Amino acid sequence: MSVASSVRRLTATTAIAAAAVGAVALPAGAADQHWGHQRDTAVYISHVQADAPGMDDRSARSLNREWVDVTNSTRRAVNLSGWTLSDADGRTYTFRHVWLAGRATVRVHTGYGRDTRTDLFQSRRHEVWDNNRDTAILRNDRGRLVDAVSWGRDHRRDGDNRHHDGDRRHHDGDHRGGHRH
Repeated sequence: MSVASSVRRLTATTAIAAAAVGAVALPAGAADQHWGHQRDTAVYISHVQADAPGMDDRSARSLNREWVDVTNSTRRAVNLSGWTLSDADGRTYTFRHVWLAGRATVRVHTGYGRDTRTDLFQSRRHEVWDNNRDTAILRNDRGRLVDAVSWGRDHRRDGDNRHHDGDRRHHDGDHRGGHRH
């Protein structure tokens, strides 16, 4: 086994243990494959729609077409209460009373709506995500970096620009998917 492989397994084990503690001691499953590369954590940002299709007119429809998907790759539910999702400017959404089911995704919309199992709403009247460049940052209830995705012209494509629970590696992505940090 290579050193890099050992580090990935240790990082995944640590992330899974942290997720289990954050989920009121529910055991978490092993890391999965997503988008063709190995995931190192149980919960991660799986997609970002920073540039809402159509006109950015601050209408409810426009604001709710701007969103971030957060995915749980394990078979067990994870308690996201107290976790935060923020942008590079520090605008922060805090998850309240949210359990993310195993192998499920929740979409966090910028605008207003009624929260469901699959859709949450930040209840903002202005856009959060910069269309040209920004970073979506997911932190657990202890403030520890879980995952981050960046997009835009200022983010390197040829170096270590993935930040994830202390791990750094490079992953390319398009504007909508962003660069994983």
